[in-house]
Amino acid sequence: MSGLSPPPKSKPIRETFVGDAITPEDFSFGVAPMATGRPGLPGVFSWKGRQYSVLEVVEEWKESGDCRHGSGERYVRKHWYRVKTAEGPEMKIYFERQRRSSGGSRWRLYSIRE
Repeated sequence: MSGLSPPPKSKPIRETFVGDAITPEDFSFGVAPMATGRPGLPGVFSWKGRQYSVLEVVEEWKESGDCRHGSGERYVRKHWYRVKTAEGPEMKIYFERQRRSSGGSRWRLYSIRE
């Protein structure tokens, strides 16, 4: 035996579904994406009375769906972002392109990873 202890076990990453509306803070949007038809990701948003600041976009993707009127065309339904926040948690948020969700916000918090 060498006397070395086993490496510490890392905590499993836990992802929790949320599904709530978030409120983007005024004037915190990135405007460059809007020129290409993407939503301006808010740099700061509120959820349940607490503010979160986006430090980094870890991943970005789109969700598409068929036309609801039978034309055979496909449309972007949601823009997804996995972001790291200054406050600690990593969050998946999305922008609903076609219609407003319940609660009036087109921005939603899908899940939190801690």
